[in-house]
Amino acid sequence: MLSIVPPMTQLNTPYPSTAYLTGFLRSRGVDAVQADLALELVLDLLSRDGLATLRDACEALPQKKRPHAAASFAAQYPRYAQTMAATLAFLQGRDPTLAHRIASRGFLPEGPRFESLEVYIDPEGGDPLGWAFGALGVQDRARHFATLYLNDVADAIREALDPRFEFVRYAESLAQSQPSFDPLAQALAAQPTAVDRALDRLTRAALERHRPQVVLLSVPFPGSVYAAFRIAQTVKAVDPAIVTVLGGGYANTELRELAEPGVFDFFDYVTLDAGERPLLALLDHLAGRRSRQRLVRTFLREADGDEGAGAVRYVNFAEPDVPFEEVGTPTWDGLPLDRYLSLLDMLNPMHRLWSDGRWNKLTVAHGCYWKKCSFCDVSLDYISRYDAASATVLVDRIEAIVAETGQTGFHFVDEAAPPKSLRALAAELRRRDLSISWWGNIRFEKSFTPELCAELADSGCIAMSGGLEVASDRLLKLMKKGVSVEQVARVTRGFADAGILVHAYLMYGFPTQTVQDTVDALEYVRQLFEHGCIQSGFFHRFACTVHSPVGLNPEEYGVTLQPLPPVTFAKNDVGFVDPTGTDHDAMGVALNKALYNYMHGIGLDEDVRSWFGGRVPKTRVPRHFIERALQG
Repeated sequence: MLSIVPPMTQLNTPYPSTAYLTGFLRSRGVDAVQADLALELVLDLLSRDGLATLRDACEALPQKKRPHAAASFAAQYPRYAQTMAATLAFLQGRDPTLAHRIASRGFLPEGPRFESLEVYIDPEGGDPLGWAFGALGVQDRARHFATLYLNDVADAIREALDPRFEFVRYAESLAQSQPSFDPLAQALAAQPTAVDRALDRLTRAALERHRPQVVLLSVPFPGSVYAAFRIAQTVKAVDPAIVTVLGGGYANTELRELAEPGVFDFFDYVTLDAGERPLLALLDHLAGRRSRQRLVRTFLREADGDEGAGAVRYVNFAEPDVPFEEVGTPTWDGLPLDRYLSLLDMLNPMHRLWSDGRWNKLTVAHGCYWKKCSFCDVSLDYISRYDAASATVLVDRIEAIVAETGQTGFHFVDEAAPPKSLRALAAELRRRDLSISWWGNIRFEKSFTPELCAELADSGCIAMSGGLEVASDRLLKLMKKGVSVEQVARVTRGFADAGILVHAYLMYGFPTQTVQDTVDALEYVRQLFEHGCIQSGFFHRFACTVHSPVGLNPEEYGVTLQPLPPVTFAKNDVGFVDPTGTDHDAMGVALNKALYNYMHGIGLDEDVRSWFGGRVPKTRVPRHFIERALQG
């Protein structure tokens, strides 16, 4: 059984789904292997042959109409060809001394992405990035320049080879909440692009290397769907007898009402929710030990000769899920851990964690212990079924992973890690005298006292992310978040005082959110940055999903859902009408501009109204609100 990470996910560390499944399947005696075609595809496109193909494509574009990045790449191609292999080795941690040449800005060719550095020009003629890196930050400076360099190449690939290409997503619009399979089917039937041909070649090599009987494609995001179908298309072309299975976060949220037979030209089965039990049932079925009627959470297409031939059928024989304590230890065996790229796309020390460094991803508990937030898919298994493991089991897994990978960095990828479990985990790490570095995602609840924050820091915690969302007590209550702005201020300051970086997930466009609410929210955020409570953040536009309390009970939130067309493929996001009529698109531009500056320490003493293009009301938030909350 071969589990594949399809393009595109991350470049700095493997997406963990195949590591989880491979570890579990091996614990049950299955001959399971894995491959990361997301990483392999990027490295192939950046190889000498890949760059030559890109040059030819750029030069084939009409010179007078040649886009900026493509023109820059074509003009500087010899330097790209000369420097790429060495730069990739540097980003992979295999050639750190190259940092000195890259940091000098005399080694790498510079394209349009480097124009962003002009915003940092020192008017007195000093080091423009000295505030970020200081006199000795050569490695980080070089990593930032190398990241800009790779982004220039990605832009050229998008302009000359494939307009759907991005490093962390690919053809996302073909799959995101698409009610019909037709757009994706048409793209899959079209003449393959150079990126498609590279993926086909890499898939064939993986099949030749592993010779699997079953191929699992775990698809976490809409931006991985198109490539997953391309991989399955190649698998069926090589050997139609190989069983192909689609699962993962995308299927779990968007394909719950799948009725499109065409999907099964590519995949034999589509499974929902936690994959362990459905896969065990499927393996039993393939081995002749179980009938199709006893599959678990599995879509299939009725075969010729069956009643309803060609129709999609959902089979869900009732069996308990595998307890979280029994899912086994993830394994990264078979993944090229020395080839992932540590990137530095933003200079903020907290924000960089998502792209810099190879983190062993692990889960403290399955699901969410809170499961009340009205914007969240609380009706689905990945949220609703809470199942925790003991600290002893968790640390056993940590020790096994460190022994296997030789790396002690962990990212706990829970929906919200429970404070009780984290306290027990910290105590067990100390008891075993085990030194690791870790970060994770939590709710900013009052259980995270300054004392607990200090304990977590002592156990190796370096950063925490959590949802502040709308930064409005009225809206936080409406969304059943279970926290207040004052509470968030005190909890985040406790983490910061313990030396733990804090990232806040923020939201705008929630039902009934007014312009006044948005201005007030930004003022709360400004004060949180000003007082060192948070070091990083990101504003997401609220999207109503059919599985969330807002989508299930819109009348409770003062909105009306827009009717959906007939759905045979993907169903998740749903439009809604909010009677407040706020122009959230305009608000989003201002919020993200302000936040970007706040993360770089800029503009914290300015009136928040200055970030908005037009006239907006004065904030109602007292200027010393957060300061008083911290004192209180």
